[in-house]
Amino acid sequence: MRILIKDGRVIDPENGMDAVNDVYIVAGKIFAIGAEPDFFQANHIINAKGLVVCPGLVDLSVRLREPGLEYKATLESEMRAAVAGGVTSLACPPDTDPPLDEPGLVEMLKHRAKSLNQAHVYPIGALTQGLKGKRLTEMAELHDAGCVAFSQSDKLLLDTRVMMQAMQYASTFGFRVWLRPEDDSIADSGVAHDGEVATRLGLPAIPVCAETIALSKIILIAKETGAKVHLCRISSAEGVTMVKAARQQGLPITCDVAVNHIHLSEMDISSFDSNCHLIPPLRAISDRDALRTGLVDGTIDAVCSDHAPVDEDAKLVPFGESEAGSTCVELLLSLVLKWAEEINIPLAVAVAKVTSEPAKILGVEAGNLSVGAAADLCIFDPDQHWRVEASILKSQGKNTPFLGMELLGKVKYTLANGIIVYED
Repeated sequence: MRILIKDGRVIDPENGMDAVNDVYIVAGKIFAIGAEPDFFQANHIINAKGLVVCPGLVDLSVRLREPGLEYKATLESEMRAAVAGGVTSLACPPDTDPPLDEPGLVEMLKHRAKSLNQAHVYPIGALTQGLKGKRLTEMAELHDAGCVAFSQSDKLLLDTRVMMQAMQYASTFGFRVWLRPEDDSIADSGVAHDGEVATRLGLPAIPVCAETIALSKIILIAKETGAKVHLCRISSAEGVTMVKAARQQGLPITCDVAVNHIHLSEMDISSFDSNCHLIPPLRAISDRDALRTGLVDGTIDAVCSDHAPVDEDAKLVPFGESEAGSTCVELLLSLVLKWAEEINIPLAVAVAKVTSEPAKILGVEAGNLSVGAAADLCIFDPDQHWRVEASILKSQGKNTPFLGMELLGKVKYTLANGIIVYED
């Protein structure tokens, strides 16, 4: 298949490109950008005039809910949701049922995902057996099966000795450890940020120090072992400050933030909307603003959707009893564009936070439009308004805090390996 994408604004942060150009695709790869190659004849032409052509989005946290949690979502539904959001590469956390702690499970997931011929799935292996925090998994075997990193997901690693062993082992083999910084003994059964809103609503709270104490431990052990650490879903201003200081010391630490947290704050839980029950919790407005600033100055490398589809019954209960999580993979692009517009940063900078930067963290060949690279592209209309309605979401989970909101920027086409996998 030879595809010509004509007259689009091509934005490729990795290669410093932002100009109106034609893109030529042959046999699933980027064949040329700009002048038409000799003897090129397209089988299919996409008129991209007035549209932006960028690398397919790379999402660092998309729960596909398989295996074992199909009542929340299926691989088919969430892969449809991903490509509808322009996402062509995604990392799948290990908190499935059973967890991704055996090579056979990883291979099965990759085979199932590949058979759907949509987005590329990169499993994150379980750091400990059963995510129980007691014994390390066979990371080398899991890596051979296709895992690109190792994590506890939201099952926090309480034993400091096990954390050190994990980082020592990972450092030996050059594996990256992904950790969400939270001290479970302090967070306990909290569901909201420890601030005036939680106090007024009578909700059990999670203070910022639950994040910063855990961060201190992770940073110190990373410094001791030399392990490459990725910090998942930082949520506080103090956390951003600590990450910046660690990176100034030269530690190999990267960091992401959930897209919910750069738009929402503790004020959004005032109506007891269980769709705003998230992990980590939505914090103060000052924390939200610090996260936005951290993205701009590079302290925070990437934005992820933290996509977590939840069945409806788990949200139709009081806030404190509801299951945490938000459906967001289809909204990632529009919400990042909204952040960029609100703080007046170039579109190319915003696009990098969901393409080239997360690809570097994953360590995969994605997030760019280099000649010869896989033709994974997102083509979107930056000026199209659309309203977030449950009926139009492809995800099986409809649990998003942004229901009813009008957003700007709509995906028109998604291509994976040169195949049109989504068309609006």
